[in-house]
Amino acid sequence: MMKGRTTMEVGADGVAVITIINPPVNSLSLDVLQSLRASFDEALRRNDVKAIVVTGAKGKFSGGFDITAFGGIQKGKTESPKRGYVAVEVLTDIVEAARKPSVAAIDGLALGGGLEVAMACHARISTSNAQLGLPELQLGIIPGFGGTQRLPRLVGLSKALEMMLTSKAVRGSEAHDLGLVDAVVPANELLSTARRWALEIVERRKPWVSSLYKTDKLEPLGEAREILKFARAQARKQAPNLRHPQVCIDVIEEGIASGPRAGLWKEADAFEELLRSDTCKSLVHIFFAQRGTSKVPGVTDLGLSPRRIKKVAVIGGGLMGSGIATALILSSYPVVLKEVNNKLLEAGIGRVKANLQSRVKKGKMTEEKFGKTMSLIQGSLDYDNFRDVDIVIEAVIENVSLKQQIFADLEKFCPPHCILASNTSTIDLNLIGEKTRSQDRIVGAHFFSPAHIMPLLEIVRTQKTSPQVIVDVLDLGKKIKKTPVIVGNCTGFAVNRMFFPYTQAAMLLVEHGTDLYKIDRAITKFGMPMGPFRLVDLVGFGVGIATAMQYIEHFPDRTYKSMIIPLMQEDKRAGESTRKGFYLYDDKRKASPDPELKKYIEKAREISGISVDPKIANLPEKDITEMIFFPVVNEACRVLAEGIAVKASDLDIAGVMGMGFPPYRGGILFWADMLGSKYIYSRLEEWSKQYGGFFKPCTYMAEKAAKGAPLSSGPMEQAKSRM
Repeated sequence: MMKGRTTMEVGADGVAVITIINPPVNSLSLDVLQSLRASFDEALRRNDVKAIVVTGAKGKFSGGFDITAFGGIQKGKTESPKRGYVAVEVLTDIVEAARKPSVAAIDGLALGGGLEVAMACHARISTSNAQLGLPELQLGIIPGFGGTQRLPRLVGLSKALEMMLTSKAVRGSEAHDLGLVDAVVPANELLSTARRWALEIVERRKPWVSSLYKTDKLEPLGEAREILKFARAQARKQAPNLRHPQVCIDVIEEGIASGPRAGLWKEADAFEELLRSDTCKSLVHIFFAQRGTSKVPGVTDLGLSPRRIKKVAVIGGGLMGSGIATALILSSYPVVLKEVNNKLLEAGIGRVKANLQSRVKKGKMTEEKFGKTMSLIQGSLDYDNFRDVDIVIEAVIENVSLKQQIFADLEKFCPPHCILASNTSTIDLNLIGEKTRSQDRIVGAHFFSPAHIMPLLEIVRTQKTSPQVIVDVLDLGKKIKKTPVIVGNCTGFAVNRMFFPYTQAAMLLVEHGTDLYKIDRAITKFGMPMGPFRLVDLVGFGVGIATAMQYIEHFPDRTYKSMIIPLMQEDKRAGESTRKGFYLYDDKRKASPDPELKKYIEKAREISGISVDPKIANLPEKDITEMIFFPVVNEACRVLAEGIAVKASDLDIAGVMGMGFPPYRGGILFWADMLGSKYIYSRLEEWSKQYGGFFKPCTYMAEKAAKGAPLSSGPMEQAKSRM
């Protein structure tokens, strides 16, 4: 089976139009690249061809190299093209060095390898809203088809560095201002303009430019090195754990210092090496895992189409409710926001307004759009406006009887097709819907705070939730730009349940003698946005205690009970909101360590009857990281074994998007599999003997470790292998 191809048509004007065809985004598979080479060879051989235009089918130039080929190359199943084949042999020595000029006609997308093909042509014509960029660094690699050499020569060093290091694309109109494209035209004139331009190059009425040898945009070497030095420092600051941004800068420097050809060969070697790195494997895994969350066996394969959601109601205008309402109106959904009195309703609408105003301040929204978006929300104190809503999302405080009452009312006032969703993060959905006859349309829609910013949406299904309802909520999630993950109904669902041992492990270490600030430093260094203690401060002690009680009740055998937080609460400490938690906070919310904490820790030790363990007091960072995260891995294994998650990759995405686990480590189970199930099992087993049941490896992990099998292979795989 060939994956894509190119076609060639020669017009009466003597222009050969080569079209890239590989739906949906005309990605450059190895087959497409071979075919592109063959088309060029033919065009250069034929006497009736004077010039060449390269374009993509159906309004898209090319979305870049086919990422599905990465996995095959990394596992050794597919042979990678020989060194420098695309960048040097095809694009430089055939396309760019040809004695017939080529022009790229760009519409839709020219990303990654797509833009690199276009930059090897002698001119580029684009539509005004086409996207052009080199986003390869998002996948742990660098541009590998000559982009590190050609982009700086077309747009200048500073802009090229910015485009590569941030992976941000530019629109056609900006690309024209930068010199990346030579003209911007409407889509219906794109091909005719490109053909004419190509012929004008032949007639020497337009310049014939090989971008690899352009130097007018490059600074003198000394100045260029200063710019590169600054970029290196910035990249190190923003991504201290990542090597590939530094490699990208080295490769660019090589081309400036030793000439573009030397730069191309260095790029080829670096690309090959990075393609096989753990970072690239992790980021490619995340790329596909994110796209795979909406595939749910027994739900999304039944041929159901999502029903159209025209109007949404949100109950509760607090932090969560207002954030959910903001996310909805930002995607043009009309929303009814219900509260119990005028004061709370005004506060709720005020929060939505403030969320939008902060977008206006940042330049992400115009005043006109602000007005239009605000007009989509209407407040309500009763259920009169609920008669035509398609979905209700309840976001009131975590109180069972209150939620039961609300759901009983909703059944009376909402139309029979209306989906009844709860944003609860801890309460069993069966309990919430106990007093209704509508269990098939009850579903969890668990957003993460702040709901209009955090990208994850956990869709919680019970045994009774209908597949149609899940398909509808999946569709809504995507339309409001969330990554939806389907999970089963249990305490804490996927994210909060997997990560409940995260803070508890940190408490255990502190009580046994580790410095708490050292823990936060080690975890931040590992790549988390903040350490467990800074996180507890941010969430607030009240929420922390309430959720901890749920886990103590449901998982008593494996919760670590520490008195540190209750003792601090007695002294009116509640976290960041009171400016005193594990840290002290100034007016700008900047955190600094608090020497007073020692007394609470010592008192907690007394109550627990624990004495300082010198080994734990002097733990190296690697051991701190493992003692904090291996219990999380252990709980993730339980979530998988119980069928709460559909697949391991869903848990990887949930941890990255819901908790900020570093994507370049591939997610919690992907990272664990790089270390190996045997290693993790043996460490947990050893700690459980020393420090108790909190660390005890679960049965699922024990089984995988005994076979040396990956933890992510899932319970289903075992069943399949027995069949």
